[in-house]
Amino acid sequence: MYQALLPKSSISEKVIPALKELRVEAITLERVFENDVNLVPPGYRASAGNLLHYLALRQSDIRDLQQNLALLGLSRLGRSEAHALSSIDAVLDAACALAGAPRANRDRPNSVDIKTGEIYLNEHARRLLGEPPGKHGTRIMVTMPSEAAHDAGLVRELLQAGMNVMRINCAHDDIQSWLAMVGHLREAEQELGRSCKILADLAGPKLRTGSIRAVDRLVEIKIKRDIRGNIPEPTAVWLTPRAQPQLPASAVKATLPVDGGLLAAADEGDRLVVEDTRGVTRVLTLVQHSGGSWLAHCRQHAYIAEGAWCGLYRGSELVAQDSVSPIPEVFQPILLHVGDELLVTRSTELGAAAIYDGEELRQPAAIPCTLDEVFDTAQAGQPIWFDDGRIGGTIRANEGSCLRVEITHAAPQGSKLAAEKGINLPQTDLDIPALTGADIRNLQALAAHIDLVGMSFVRSPQDVMSLHQLLEEQGHRHLGTILKIETTQAFDDLPMILLASLRRPPVGVMVARGDLAVEVGFERLAEVQEEILWMCEAAHIPVIWATQVLESMAKSGMPSRAEVSDAALSIRAECVMLNKGPYIVETVRFLSGVLDRMSGHQVKRRPTLRRLSISQMPNREQ
Repeated sequence: MYQALLPKSSISEKVIPALKELRVEAITLERVFENDVNLVPPGYRASAGNLLHYLALRQSDIRDLQQNLALLGLSRLGRSEAHALSSIDAVLDAACALAGAPRANRDRPNSVDIKTGEIYLNEHARRLLGEPPGKHGTRIMVTMPSEAAHDAGLVRELLQAGMNVMRINCAHDDIQSWLAMVGHLREAEQELGRSCKILADLAGPKLRTGSIRAVDRLVEIKIKRDIRGNIPEPTAVWLTPRAQPQLPASAVKATLPVDGGLLAAADEGDRLVVEDTRGVTRVLTLVQHSGGSWLAHCRQHAYIAEGAWCGLYRGSELVAQDSVSPIPEVFQPILLHVGDELLVTRSTELGAAAIYDGEELRQPAAIPCTLDEVFDTAQAGQPIWFDDGRIGGTIRANEGSCLRVEITHAAPQGSKLAAEKGINLPQTDLDIPALTGADIRNLQALAAHIDLVGMSFVRSPQDVMSLHQLLEEQGHRHLGTILKIETTQAFDDLPMILLASLRRPPVGVMVARGDLAVEVGFERLAEVQEEILWMCEAAHIPVIWATQVLESMAKSGMPSRAEVSDAALSIRAECVMLNKGPYIVETVRFLSGVLDRMSGHQVKRRPTLRRLSISQMPNREQ
């Protein structure tokens, strides 16, 4: 309080030693890692040095120093990420001038000028992600849905709406589908005169729930009713020969395989009477013939089991009869409540719900894990999360063949756990490579057609260097790399991961906020994503803001208020990623508009003073 009353020269004399100490620490840290910096190509070496300067700055708590700098009307070093040492020098020179002291030593190895820090970042983003959009510098990345493999029009619409980077998620679909997506994009580029980068996002080691034991073979035919209980339109059902099944010509709700001879004997208007599991029959009216199959309409809710009897009727005459087969298996998610025990088993097992003898538990629920390496390292007392944090538990014992987990987080009415859901072990140090055999094969098939390769589940600098080595060995020198930060280990080792990544530019970082939130805790996510943005800006490495951006709009056509605010904040990144959904084209246009508006108000974390639309005051003289 009384410090504000001191003369500026006295405050300057206090801040000068503190600034000089920060300066020494920044240069010292760079010298400690001199060998690592020298492994970086010359054009990126200043960025590596600046990362170390910024790290040194953030290793101290300088809040008291910042308060004194504010009293002097000087920069508080709060926006020094892109040019840390130059910022310290600029403030130190000003403080020396106020105190009438000689200027500081100007030894500045690998320092980045204040004007060039942002230039470096923009140039690195351009090399990696392509030219920025006209009105704003944030590119838009879109994850391709499966339909993009056969719907060239969808890809064209996305490119026209503002997509700058196509993301192929190698955890889904197959090589033929991915190549078809690439082909559709290249055709659209030629047609529209636009360019778009292509990212192949490798799946990495899948830490997911495995298969669950089927509970039955059953098809449910659902009927939609209006508010009065009437059926406005029948449900479409596809009847196809079991020996040579055909895909439906249009969207249908259910498919029933039957004998081809029965279908060959059918005429339009015939009725197929099918046995329901509840001891009744249901009637399907045949309306349209297609190849060897028929489109039928049903107005009754039905449950059709494997082997159900069916009869083809023309009027009251039974023309033919058969059984419905094969029916697909039905998998029911496992319902879990707080306090339940769950066995997490090796991948060779099948999951199953708990078995009760009356009210007494006979067998706990079980779910397999796709990575057997988990059982080598997981320990009692460590947390485990499922399905993006919707279900949580604590490992009570590791028995080698299974983990005994006590459920500690679930919805009040219970939460359902299905197959192919993510598993997070934030405190378990998993010793698994970030590149799998499938990743290497997929990269080999796609490398000639893509611009960028994404590495999932990065945990250490060694993971980054293994990717570098693979790209060199396979001759893929043209590919930029994207490192996905989605684990606690990656966040804790982020500075060294960034330093290693600069050995082979161009490189970018994807903030995979879904897994990251589960790993570090939702209450820490905002803090963690800020730290990643700061560190990447210090290294002049472009950032991709990812996970659930405008997710509600992509799925339903209407964004939530929180999502719009989140989308506006993405202006601080060089790229923002949207996931697939029925309204993805509209979402790309909406996001582009949000970014256009925000670009006039903010660059990274720095607000800009564009004229405010509400700043015009009324004329009081009238």
